[in-house]
Amino acid sequence: MRNKKIAKSMTIAGSDSGGGAGIQADLKTFAALGVYGTSVITAITAQNTFSVNGIHAIPTDLVLSQFETVMDDIGADSIKIGMLFSTEIIETVAEVLTRYDVSNIVLDPVMISKSGDNLLSNDCVDILKRKLLPLAMVVTPNIPEAEELTGIKITGIDSMIEASKYILEMGAQSIILKGGHMAGDPIDYFFDGENGIELVSERIDTPNTHGTGCTFSSAVAANLALGYNLEQSARNAQNYVHEAIDPGFAIGNGHGPLNHFYKTWK
Repeated sequence: MRNKKIAKSMTIAGSDSGGGAGIQADLKTFAALGVYGTSVITAITAQNTFSVNGIHAIPTDLVLSQFETVMDDIGADSIKIGMLFSTEIIETVAEVLTRYDVSNIVLDPVMISKSGDNLLSNDCVDILKRKLLPLAMVVTPNIPEAEELTGIKITGIDSMIEASKYILEMGAQSIILKGGHMAGDPIDYFFDGENGIELVSERIDTPNTHGTGCTFSSAVAANLALGYNLEQSARNAQNYVHEAIDPGFAIGNGHGPLNHFYKTWK
């Protein structure tokens, strides 16, 4: 009997002890979308729906070992990169990615948590731009992250387009700039250097949005692993996140997580 090919995605990110974002959100997303997930943990955080109360970076030799051990056996059809925390971890991840042939790299430049806590040390932004952006098939910043990367104040679709073009000039192949921080219904802007597409969604009035950025980028990676092209992966990911934002899914007393298994949890 011929073995069925199973789509596989890897997440390289930090652990969220509250289960709403980071590695936990990524693996839930992969599973919900029918993709086998593996992980490289870059940092351990102590966090809940209110705040991040502690961060411990994983030694770079163990980050490297996690990656190589998984890739040498299981492999990956796509890789999602999230919280990296330090320059040493960014350099380690960038170096090892150049040694493995994975084209579907989704970079989510995680800098600040939903509660406002810093998840990337201050000296990391420049090296992330120089070392990781050129390796990314697609980068998925939110508006504050795009402003940090470009120095452009984003107030509407025109400045979203300007910032997107700037980020592609830094080396990324394409961008999905997430517009959820602006007022009104959120607009994500997809740009691949030639085609610019506005992806409009409906805003849901709920505090249960912890992990939306992690979930979106891992959903893009999962869809790429399943064989969808980048534009369709972006559309599918936006639809998945919209459906997973559940006002009735009450976990904790702050910014609650998404209901990643909304299709099966009734």
